[in-house]
Amino acid sequence: MSLLKSGNSRNHFSNFSPSRRALMKSTLFSGGAAAAASALFGGLIPAEAWALDAASKYESPVVETSAGKVRGVNQASTLTFRGIPYGASTAGSNRFMPPRKPEPWTGVRDAFQNGPTAPQQGGPPNALILNHKEPAVQGEDCLVINVFTPSLADGRNRPVMVWLHGGGFASGAGSAHAFDGTYLARSSDVVVVSVNHRLNIFGYLYLGDAGGDKYADSGNAGLLDVVAVLEWVRDNIAHFGGNPGNVTVFGQSGGGLKISTLLAMPPAKGLFHKAIIESGSLLKGIHREDAAKTTERLMAKLGLQPNQVDELQMLPVDRLLSAIDNRGAAPGTPPFNFAPVVDGRSLPRDPFDPAAPDISADIPLIVGSVNTEGTFFTPPDSPLFSLDDATMRARLTPRFGDATDKLIDLYRKEMPNASPSEIYFLINAFPTAAITQAERKAALGKAPVYMYLFAWETPVEGGKRHSPHTVELPFVFNNVLEQPEEVGNGPDLQPLAEKMSGAWTAFARTGNPSTSVAPKWPAYTPTDRATMMINDEWKLVNDPRHDVRLIMNNLPSPSGA
Repeated sequence: MSLLKSGNSRNHFSNFSPSRRALMKSTLFSGGAAAAASALFGGLIPAEAWALDAASKYESPVVETSAGKVRGVNQASTLTFRGIPYGASTAGSNRFMPPRKPEPWTGVRDAFQNGPTAPQQGGPPNALILNHKEPAVQGEDCLVINVFTPSLADGRNRPVMVWLHGGGFASGAGSAHAFDGTYLARSSDVVVVSVNHRLNIFGYLYLGDAGGDKYADSGNAGLLDVVAVLEWVRDNIAHFGGNPGNVTVFGQSGGGLKISTLLAMPPAKGLFHKAIIESGSLLKGIHREDAAKTTERLMAKLGLQPNQVDELQMLPVDRLLSAIDNRGAAPGTPPFNFAPVVDGRSLPRDPFDPAAPDISADIPLIVGSVNTEGTFFTPPDSPLFSLDDATMRARLTPRFGDATDKLIDLYRKEMPNASPSEIYFLINAFPTAAITQAERKAALGKAPVYMYLFAWETPVEGGKRHSPHTVELPFVFNNVLEQPEEVGNGPDLQPLAEKMSGAWTAFARTGNPSTSVAPKWPAYTPTDRATMMINDEWKLVNDPRHDVRLIMNNLPSPSGA
């Protein structure tokens, strides 16, 4: 079977307009957040929450947390709690500081609506709200979570799955409709937690050199927020039917980058027990020297002197966001890059370079990617979807040099009928960083790592079948019927969703993703390199595209990979 082509045909797709997906992309990438693919419909309030009347309100489930009682909603046979604070507001003197505990409250707090999303550039226009009422408000009081559970404190001791959203380190929201945990919690008997946390300048501006010890943790404030979430889970999740001793962090794109980093962070040790990294393998962080130069450049742009760091806590949110907006800048102006900082404190080393971190050696890991990641970032009418052979070669050569012809030949041997565009996207998407991460994790020999490649193709863009960045998420969350704009409609969707969500939750439950409805999934080793090829039909392949991997190993790595 081709690694690109689907095993079954799809004949019953919706006529979803290609322009709509293009609109989603342009929205997600506004403000320079090119990795914001996962921030779909960020922070929308579900229509069900607006329909609550006084009677149903007082029949809703109530749970005690460390800060006070919260009241949720029984939604589609899943108990849902939205907008629960796990930290205090990060405004004013708390800006750039490690997260602080939320202010306790008395009485019962309604947890019916998503809380604020982190300040960020851009946001979905009204055309993308679908069946929901209002977009959520952005604000610095954004340390909130949503919890989805089948039942409360019934002795089931369910696995807990903590979702970290994509959008690089710049944008996105765990409260996005695409990440609603209702279906996953109900179908797989797990507790799902989705997270909002600080992003961009608010989460990753390193001020330790300029501002001294007071700001020593500012370069990783966004990830320290996630550590605070995991502490909240440890202290509270048993009241929601979850097992604090069996916590899996899973995330895609920027969420995977965050998990790659958490695996190397001492403050996170012991707070989670398994990890899943989807299209987000990060090997290196930003070093202090480079982070300090970014801060110097930002301060100059804001008209502040090096000794005026405290002024940053008083500037309006909009002014800070405008300062990091690179749109309209002179050609050649480097963008501001805010990402985890190897600060010698919360992140003492690069996440997976030169080796996997010993601190998380005992944590089982799934790592993988999709077959043509870059097609998500390509408008449907782009000439990249209609390349001829000569143009394909001209576009590949600057990156792959003398290896270009050999790579093309290898893919043509595998897929004789592939178009030049298909080959172009496949070569660019080869998962070098994911393989390196899996190799280094396996080399520790203390916990298994499982590798996958998601090759199912979406039909929603004018017949241009491909496997774009984010396409696996409706299957992971088992909510394909909710996302026709991403995967279309068809009888093959739900079976694949059951397999995919089943494997992810089997891993969360046991540390092994094997299930009875798919081939046995062995761990990845340097000798066999077992990789699960995920499509309508699943197939285990040892060292897929072996010759391509050897060529890629001799090429320079992309920055940060």
